[in-house]
Amino acid sequence: MKTAEKLAAGWLLTLGFMFLTISVSAGIQKHDMLKPIPGADGNSGKEFLNKPRLYRLNYEATQGLIFGVPTLILGGWLSLGLYHQSRQEKKALNQQMSDRLQSIFYQMLQENKGRMTLLGFAIKSELPAIAARQYLDEKAKEFNANFKVSEDGTVSYHFEI
Repeated sequence: MKTAEKLAAGWLLTLGFMFLTISVSAGIQKHDMLKPIPGADGNSGKEFLNKPRLYRLNYEATQGLIFGVPTLILGGWLSLGLYHQSRQEKKALNQQMSDRLQSIFYQMLQENKGRMTLLGFAIKSELPAIAARQYLDEKAKEFNANFKVSEDGTVSYHFEI
């Protein structure tokens, strides 16, 4: 459904721009048509207006505006709605991920009596090592955790429970 909405918004925006382009083009042609044509002696010659063509250009300019503006507004409104919906979905997904990580973090703290390793948290949370380290570092700052480095170089976090 979202793909159909994206396609509809794209088509409406494209169609609206096309109609407005036709309107602007007709206005420019009308303006050029109404310019006086200088004669050979420098004076403007007798003006001959093609009234049917002038009427047609007025008609095209008006119709381009009548169809272009609402189409463009509708396409913009659909695009803006899709943008806001996408932002809300991303926000909800980030909140869901944050809640899941927090749940795993607290569960591991209880199971391990406040001791946690980077590898253990990364495995349980299914996060890459860099993201797991960032998360644990933030929590360590938040809860004033102690760090211990073992002989083999692994870092363990010790939280007071």
